[in-house]
Formats: sequence, structure tokens, C-alpha cells
Amino acid sequence: MPMLGAVLTPHPPVLLPEVGRGREREIAATGRSMRAAAERVAGWKPEVLIVASPHTILYGDYFHIAPGKAAAGDMAAFGAPQVRMQVEYDTLLRDEIVRRAQQADLKAGTLGQRDPELDHGVLIPLYFLRKAGITCPIVRMGLSGFSPLAHYRLGQCVAEAVEALGRRAVFVASGNLSHKLKVDGPYGFAPEGPKFDEAVTRAMASGDFLQFLTMNPALCERAAECGLRSFQMMAGALDGLAVAPRLLSHEGTFGVGYAVALFPVTGQDASRRFASACAQAQREHLQKRSAGEDAWVRLARLSLETYVRTGSRLEHLPDGLPDELTRRAAGAFVSLHIGGQLRGCIGTIEATQTNVAQEIVQNAVSAGTRDPRFPPVHPEELDELEYSVDVLGEPEPVDSLEQLDPKRYGVIVSCGTRRGLLLPDLDGVDTVVQQVDIARQKGGIRADEPYKMERFEVVRHL
Repeated sequence: MPMLGAVLTPHPPVLLPEVGRGREREIAATGRSMRAAAERVAGWKPEVLIVASPHTILYGDYFHIAPGKAAAGDMAAFGAPQVRMQVEYDTLLRDEIVRRAQQADLKAGTLGQRDPELDHGVLIPLYFLRKAGITCPIVRMGLSGFSPLAHYRLGQCVAEAVEALGRRAVFVASGNLSHKLKVDGPYGFAPEGPKFDEAVTRAMASGDFLQFLTMNPALCERAAECGLRSFQMMAGALDGLAVAPRLLSHEGTFGVGYAVALFPVTGQDASRRFASACAQAQREHLQKRSAGEDAWVRLARLSLETYVRTGSRLEHLPDGLPDELTRRAAGAFVSLHIGGQLRGCIGTIEATQTNVAQEIVQNAVSAGTRDPRFPPVHPEELDELEYSVDVLGEPEPVDSLEQLDPKRYGVIVSCGTRRGLLLPDLDGVDTVVQQVDIARQKGGIRADEPYKMERFEVVRHL
């Protein structure tokens, strides 16, 4: 039995009357759509719900799928402990999904559970689905730092497992849209917020799931979106299936985008297999970017690829490097991204090598193998990596926040021997206060400790 369809839902706690206490009326269209969607899904008579939530345990390098036989959760964190649910897990389906994911070389499983409680990204859709009479077991899935294609492929594994076990299944993609739709919203405004919501709701209304997979990562980051990876996994679960898309509502009353959409399956459609188109778009993007790399970035790429493939560092610098690389010494940072997600970043505030070229060689290898936030880069990831190199200017002391500009200057915050640095012009860092706070935290400096600040400019190579 293939997938019956999917429902795409937001998860604002205020939507529940027990939490909103009247404020839910300000997003009444979302509430009506959630009830209508739940009643429609109930009519499909599902035997299991597969729920993907951004607030389930998330790892950068692993898809976490909730273990155990059952779980419970409540809305106590939002002032409504009386809203409590318990669910059973479909353990056979979960295990089949994990098995197929591992066969597909996806890093997925039930390891690493830090909190068994149901998160609000799961509880809120279930609240409406339960009221519509749906009490079947669920499979609870987290997202990851992997690429859009990896999320799509995991969705494909879900569909294969559902069909293998003959389940009547519905995919529940929980996720809000941009969090930056209004100046007076909780997260402020960014021009990319409305642009993201417009693009993603257009894809929902048309059923063009390829748009979920190929959206500009920088746009998504600046829009502070929440649910796109849930939608990508949902798209994979409906791979090769014809759907009748219906966007029920979209609101941004509180400065956060809430959309409700239904995708009932109406048959087979081989033209709706988006994995190869997504992979091709990624290849074209990477080829275009690689073709435009300058000598700084090419050196970083060569350094890391040499080390990962041979286990040895680059012995000799390439011929023909610009004098700026070979005759000047300076600190440098090398940053790695895959699919718009950070994959590693290591650098030096001041020169530690004889020239910038050697600084890049050292820091490229460190970014790919020694960033404590990530596992070492694997050979199969090398072709997916996007590099940037920041060469630092001389730091200069500043006396006040007014002398900083997060777009133009990086900042160094120091207290004794502790120092934290943040580069300029980073997605999601829009204010001086944000920039200083992040740099301070990176240096392990408390807010109540005295600290000094320095600013610096960079030359960024992409």
C-alpha cells in the first residue's frame, strides 16, 4: 500500500486555546485550516502517521528516529500542562525505515536520544488530528544538517518501508515558515522573509516539490525558516506519486509564517521523481561555483582534498600563485559548507605561518578535520563542499559598539587570555549586539565580565 498523502502544518503553541487564551483568534484562518486538514486526513483512515519535526532531536550528521515503544509529552513549557498526549510507536515500520536508510548509505537510526518527550512540533499537529479521531501509532523523525537531497532520500526510504509493510500511511510535515516577516515580530524583519514565504507557498499550491529542494540556502538562512527540511522529507515520501495539492491558508500575523497544505495521493506519476533533478541542480551549482574560484579558494580545496584522499598534507605550493599569497603573512579563516549548511570553519586571528598560502593550507585541513562541532570530512563529501577564505586585516581596538558594523567589520572580544572572534557579514548576524554576544560566548566570556573589543576587516574569497 503506497502513501495515502501528506499534510503540511505549522506548530505555533498560541494556536491551541489552552495556550492562546484568546490570542488564537488572531490566527483564526490557521486554526480553521488545521481542523479542516485533520478532518480530511481522518477520512483517509491512516494506520500510521510519520511525523517529521524540526524540534525533535536534531544532529548535524545523523537522522534521529525516536526509539522505544511509546512516548508522551505536554505543553507545560507553554503554560498548558493539561494538554498532554501519549502515543504508540509503529516499531516495525520504524525499524524498516532505519534498515532501508542504512542500505541507502544514509546515516539514520535510533541512537542518541536525549529527550524522549514529544516536542511541540509533534504535539500541535497531533492535537488537531486527535480531535478529528485519529489515534493510530506514529513514527517520529528528526531532521539533520544533511543536504536537501539527503532529506528527500530519507523520505523515499519511508515510502519504500510503508509499501513493504502494507501500511496505510500519512506523512505529517511539521514546520513554520520564515520567522522574519515583521519589524515588530519576535525575531524582527528581513527582506528575505516575505520572499521565502512567497516562494515556498507557491510551491505548496502548485505541488512543485523541486522548489523545496533547490531554494537558495542564503535566502533560507536569512529568512530564519523552520520547516523546509520537513517539507523536503515529505517530498521524498511522495516520490513518483501524483497529488492534488491544496494550500489551505497562509498567515504571518505574529511575524512568523504559518501555512497549512494538503497533498492527497491520486495515483502514480513518474514525472514527479525529483531526486535526479535535484542532484543535477546541485552539480550545476557546484560546477559553476568551482569554475569561478580564485587562487585562494582553489588552494584551500586542493589542500583539504589532498589530505582527505592521501592522509598527507600538501608538500609543495602550486606554481603561479599571486604575490599576495606568497609574500604576505596574515591570519585566515577557511569555511566549508554543504547544501548551505556549515560543515567546518577554522582560522587564525594572526599569522602563524610564513605566508598567507601556508596559512590557508593549514586551516583548510583543520576546517575539514578538526572542527569539534563536526566529524572529519569523508572522501565522498569532497565534491559537495563549497569553500570560502577570509584573509584578516590587522585588528584595531574599539571603545564602543558604535564603532562596529557587523556587515563590514569582524569583532574580537577578549578577557585575559580568553578570546572569541566572529567574522563579518554572516547570515543571521544582523546587529552589533548579536555579533558581540556570539563572539563573547565563543571565547567563554560571561556577560558580567569586563572585556575588550577589537575590530578587523577581511577580504573574502569565494
